[in-house]
Amino acid sequence: MSRYTGPTWKKSRRLGFSILETGKELQRRPYAPGEHGKSRRRSVSEYGLQQQEKQKLRFMYGLSERQFKNLYVKASKMQGVVGENFMFLLESRLDNLVYRLGLARTRRQARQLVSHGHVLVDGKRLDIPSYLVDPGQIISLKEKSRNLQIVKDALEATISRPEFVSFDENSLTGKYERLPMRDEIHPEIEESLIVEFYSR
Repeated sequence: MSRYTGPTWKKSRRLGFSILETGKELQRRPYAPGEHGKSRRRSVSEYGLQQQEKQKLRFMYGLSERQFKNLYVKASKMQGVVGENFMFLLESRLDNLVYRLGLARTRRQARQLVSHGHVLVDGKRLDIPSYLVDPGQIISLKEKSRNLQIVKDALEATISRPEFVSFDENSLTGKYERLPMRDEIHPEIEESLIVEFYSR
């Protein structure tokens, strides 16, 4: 299954979860899309709950099913708690960190910046959105890319950044300081359900 590129708001309403992490998608219409969205009352099986939790995270980070599962397999081979390792790997993706630093307003926009070669890691151009950044590495923009309007708009709209990244407004340079702590990312996600889904 390829990466989802359809309407994000409709998918958020279907899952009852803000994929963009703003909550705006559910403010006006906090029910599923479609003619029967308001009246639908279905009991969900345990498998359905597991799959729903997986889809929330997959659509949030904008991964294909294959990418998502491959990252899970990588997390399962690491020491520590599988679910937490998985969340940390997702947060370590280059496109996600560009978004976290406030250089893009959405992860889709961040992926586009990376894919078009605007982003540097430790001074070297990287156009692979799925690249896993190590703590301590520096993320910046090419000299010519610093004046892009989408970057300026994103920086103006950025109110705060998570504590596991730092950012210099003058040089537009960010640093991945450390792996995030579990309570710093998506407390509403139950990653144990995702582990159960893939452990079947």
